[in-house]
Order: sequence, then structure tokens, then C-alpha cells
Amino acid sequence: MAGLIHSEDLETVRERSRIEEVVGSFVQLRPAGGGALVGLCPFHDEKTPSFRVTPAKGFYYCFGCGEGGDVIKFVQQINNMGFTEAVEFLADRCGVQLRYTEGDGGVRHEPGLRMRILEANQLAAEFFAGQLTSPEAVEARVFLDGRGFTREHAAHFGVGFAPRGGRDLLNHLLGKKFTKEDLVKAGLVRESGWDFFQGRLVWPIRDAGRSTLGFGARRLYDDDRMPAKYLNTPETVVYKKSHVLYGLDLARQPIGKKNQAVVVEGYTDVMACHIAGVDTAVASCGTAFGPDHSKMIARLMTTDALSGEVVFTFDGDAAGQAAALKVFSSDAMFTAQTYVAIEPTGMDPCDLRIASGDAAVRELVARRVPLYRYVMRNTVEKFDLDRADGRLAAVRAAAPLVASVRDSSLVSGYLRELAGLVGMDTDEVRAEVQLINRRGVPAERGRTSARESRERAAEASEPAAAQPDQPAMLVMPDPHDRRLDTERGVLKLIVQHPSLFPEDWGGITGDDFQHPSYRAVFAAAASADRRLGGFAQAVVDLMPDPVGEQLVVSLSVEPLLGEPTGAYAREYAARLRLGRVSREIGALKSRLQRTNPVEEQPSYNRMFAQLLELESRRRALQAYALGE
Repeated sequence: MAGLIHSEDLETVRERSRIEEVVGSFVQLRPAGGGALVGLCPFHDEKTPSFRVTPAKGFYYCFGCGEGGDVIKFVQQINNMGFTEAVEFLADRCGVQLRYTEGDGGVRHEPGLRMRILEANQLAAEFFAGQLTSPEAVEARVFLDGRGFTREHAAHFGVGFAPRGGRDLLNHLLGKKFTKEDLVKAGLVRESGWDFFQGRLVWPIRDAGRSTLGFGARRLYDDDRMPAKYLNTPETVVYKKSHVLYGLDLARQPIGKKNQAVVVEGYTDVMACHIAGVDTAVASCGTAFGPDHSKMIARLMTTDALSGEVVFTFDGDAAGQAAALKVFSSDAMFTAQTYVAIEPTGMDPCDLRIASGDAAVRELVARRVPLYRYVMRNTVEKFDLDRADGRLAAVRAAAPLVASVRDSSLVSGYLRELAGLVGMDTDEVRAEVQLINRRGVPAERGRTSARESRERAAEASEPAAAQPDQPAMLVMPDPHDRRLDTERGVLKLIVQHPSLFPEDWGGITGDDFQHPSYRAVFAAAASADRRLGGFAQAVVDLMPDPVGEQLVVSLSVEPLLGEPTGAYAREYAARLRLGRVSREIGALKSRLQRTNPVEEQPSYNRMFAQLLELESRRRALQAYALGE
């Protein structure tokens, strides 16, 4: 297995992947002066362009939503890829053969294969879509019509038909100069030469950037030699079922705008939801919704994660309840709050739309309830609430559910809900829940199903309990905070023009910065080698988390207030140090006011001497800051 990408190859990919060209394939850019380009941000809805690309620095930054980074980060965000996948994507695009520094040192796939597969998939999608109107595809059209989908709907979602001939797609793509080997690696053709999909209704599965990664296909004919009702593209260089979501290409912007994702179970459910107005619907493809899917959705949510919603739709039968419990068992993998939308009649969104119209689908999602509440109700109902010991056992079983609630401000309300469900006093329930969660006492073991539910809840709450031991994320400073103007101005100079500063950064230290995030940026800058090119990228690479990376990117593209010269940098550095000295003077004067000069004379005299020294330093820095 190949390991880390060789650092030289990584830099080559960055150099050859011109950010204006890569971003320009997704965003309409226009000149904005100073060599910069602007356009509408692809990561949030806006009417006035606030998305800025600076080719000279190799960065993009949106002043509206705060997203920013280099060309690799852009590909990661727009395509919902990991870092390595994004580098490989760009390497294929610019013709760089990657080497790996660990493992067997081999190349993961031959250069250009990823791009050839994506091109073959796109042509295959167009071929399938064209076949949907052929005489042979009558069964496919009948299927779509029976589920309330028109020809326009099929075109919007790219639905197509795979002919029954067996080699139709192979011959079509061979005519487009692809080799059989490439088509096998794309999962479009089998080793035997037969088309992978035959006589089936086909949906293209695309990434957030609308590149076709693979396909899902439904059986239409009883004599189909493949018994599976649904088939998916096998794992390929670009298609990994744990990293794809059907409908993501259409739902990407709505998810970011509404801070909500609706997870359904099938392709037709996604279609029904979008047509009905629930345009945040997506579905996993050939596998259960998992941690990687959750990360994909989290990257699309542009506001506070705790305010985001992931809504799962389940049938109201026993299978639906089991599915809800399974999701709850892994609820800790979701950054956003998790909800469940249950249709009591047992219909999925597609059937519900057929039976009751678009409004019923919207109403289904609107009736969502917190997943914990649904599981709590199912947990409590398993006990005999007419008996005192049954009520107590129910509270103990539900205690871990309350502990799993992320927003601590909601816990009191949830305790009242639990008290209402079991018919006990709220204070009694609170005391029992606190006792159980503090001691980790297992609930009564009278019911196997209740015990299983409790164990799942406890597993889901474990990661949350471990979070305090992890380093805290940096906080993005307010760029309009006048109190921090000097700190931000100095860092913009440091990141954009490090050569203007002397070796000791003009006497600046980390303690000169009040905001911890600005302090972290300076620490990274001080650790980076400013003699090499790409200093801003080096600082980005040294930041401890994505917030810090975004902050450095914004500092690297924000305009300066004056002409960047050595004198300007020295004056700005003096102004920053002056701010720290002024704060120290203020704190020392406050201590002197609280000190009795008669009873605590030695201490008072020592502090007074310190004050005189600080005042002297302040006068010197004031003169320096003014260029005197």
C-alpha cells in the first residue's frame, strides 16, 4: 500500500495547478484589480461577489463565509475529497506522477487514469441518458412514470437506461478511443468484455463538483441474470461507496444554505424529495450511512455545527425502528444535531409523494423529532410504567440518552420530557439520571432489548466524554474588532511580506498578541523558514487546525493599509509592542491603587519603579511607532 506523497511531488502539483484555472472551471471569475480575481462563492449563496482568488499567492478566500485555502483545499471542498485524493486528482490533471515516501513506494495508479475514468463515466452517463428515449427502454419509462416522474425529471437527475445487448456501452466507448482495460478499471465493463450494467434503469452518482464517479442501477426484467434488485459500480479509483452520496451534486448548495441534510434510503426517494421541495436530500449508495458520509455533509454546512441538522427518514414499522436505533448507536459521529422523520403509514418519500403529493413529503421532514427523543420513547415503552420499579428502570435505561445530548442548555427540558413519559417528578428523574451518569451504574437488566438500547446509548456518549482531553479548536477572530486592528495588521505584513522584518521580527513576541488565534499564527510564522518561497503556505501547514489555516489564508489575501516597506513594518511592530506595554502599565497602576504605600512600602516601591521603567519604554515605542 502506497504511503505519504513525496513532498517534492506535492510542491510540483501546487506549482503546476494554477489556482485561477482550477477555480475557474467551477466559478465565473473576473478581474478585480491588483492581479486578483473575484466571483460568486461556490460554497454559499450570494448575489454580490465576495469570493477572491489571488493567483500570485496561490490562495482563494471568501469574505462572505470565510472559506479559503490553496488549490488543494479548493478541490477538497468542491469535490468533498480527502487531502490525498485531491492531490491525486490535481496530479492527473497536470500530468505529475506521484511518488510515496512510505509503504512500498509505488504509484497508486498510473498517471492520468483518474481523469480517463471520469471522462469515460461522463460519456457513459450521456450514453445511458440518450438510451432512455429508445424503443427498447419502454420498461424503464413505464417504471419512472409509475413513480410520478416525467421526462423532464429524468433529464434533471440524469436518469438513463443500459441496453440489454451486453456490449453496447463497450462498443460506444471503444469508438471514443478508450481501451477495454480503462473501461474495466472504471467499472463500466467486466473482464469478460460484457457491459457491467445491462437492461437496467441507471442513475449517475456524482460528486459535489458534478463529476460522474459511478452509477446505481435497478433491475427491470424478470430474466435479468443478476438477481440483485440494485447494482452499483464496483470500487474504483474514483468510486468508493463509503465516500459517495447520491444527490450530493444537487444538494450541495442547499445543504450549506439551510444547514440541513435529509438522508433517505434510495434514488427515487432523493428524486421525490427534491421535486417536492426538500432539496437537501441525499442517499448512500450500496452501503449504510457511515462516518465518512457524515464528514462529507459536515463540510458542506457553513454555519455553527450545533445548529445544523441531519434528518433521517425511516418507515414506521419495526424495521424502521431498528434502523433508527442503529443510527443512534453511531450518533456520536455526527457533528450536527440528529433528527428522525417517521412516516406512520410505512411509506417511503417516493410512495408518499405518489399517494399524497409534494406537500406530504415536505410535511414529513417538517415533523422531524430529535433522534434521542424517538429512541427515548421506544426505550421507555418497553417497561411496565404502572409499577414503581418499572418506572425507575425506565429512567435508568434512558439516562445515557440524556447524557448524549450535545447542547447542555437543552438537558433540563429533556429531563422534563423523560419525567412526563414515565410519570415521575422532574426532580426525582434529575437526581436518578445524575446518579446513573456520574457512577456509570448499569440499568436494571430485566429486559434484553432495553439493555441493548442502553449499551448503544452509552457507546454513543463515550466520544463526547473524551472531548475535553483533546486540544481546543482555535476561534476565528472578528476582522472588524478595532481593538485587534494592530495585531491583524502586523500579521498581514508578516504573512505577505516576511522579508521586511529583521531576524527577531522587530522585537515582537507571542505575548504581544491578545487574541490566542493571532498568537498561534505568529508562533507558526516564527517557526517557518522565510528564506524559502511559499512562506504563506508554510505557515498554513504549521497551523494546528482548519480554523487556523483559514485565518492564515485570509491574512494572506487581505489588502494592506499602506505601502509595504521596511520602515512601515518597523513602525507597525513598535505599535504592537506599544499596545502590550500600555496594557501592562494599566494593570500595574491598578495594583498600585490597591496597595497601601505605608503598610506595604517595599512592594509599593518595587511596583512604582516598574511603572517608571514601563513609562520610559512606552515613550520610546511611541516615538518609534510614529517614525521619529
